[in-house]
Amino acid sequence: QVQLVESGGGLEQPGGSLRLSCVASKSFFSNYIMGWYRQAPGKQRDLVGTITSGGDTNYADFVKGRFTISRDNAKKTVYLQMTSLKPEDTAVYYCNCGGAVWGQGTQVTVSS
Repeated sequence: QVQLVESGGGLEQPGGSLRLSCVASKSFFSNYIMGWYRQAPGKQRDLVGTITSGGDTNYADFVKGRFTISRDNAKKTVYLQMTSLKPEDTAVYYCNCGGAVWGQGTQVTVSS
C-alpha cells in the first residue's frame, strides 16, 4: 500500500505563501487522482482540490485563484502552492491518494 508524507507547513503571515509537498512511497501513485484536504479545529475535513493522473485540477470555491495543485510523477510528489493566505486557511492539511490513503497531515497556521 502506498504511504504519503506531507511537509512544508508552518506559520505564515496573512497575505503570504506556502508550498506543501506530499511524497508517495510507490511510483504507481501516478495512476491515481490525488487530493488535498484540510481540517480546522472542531470542523469537518474539507476538500481543497484534486489533480488527476493527467494533471487536470479542480478546486474548492474558497481557494480558487489562490491555491494551485501540481504533481511531479517522476518525483512521486504532489504539491499545494498556497498564496494570499488568510487566517481562515489555518488547518491541518492532508493529502490523499485515490480516495483511500491519507498522509499524516501538516499544520498550516496563518497569523500575524
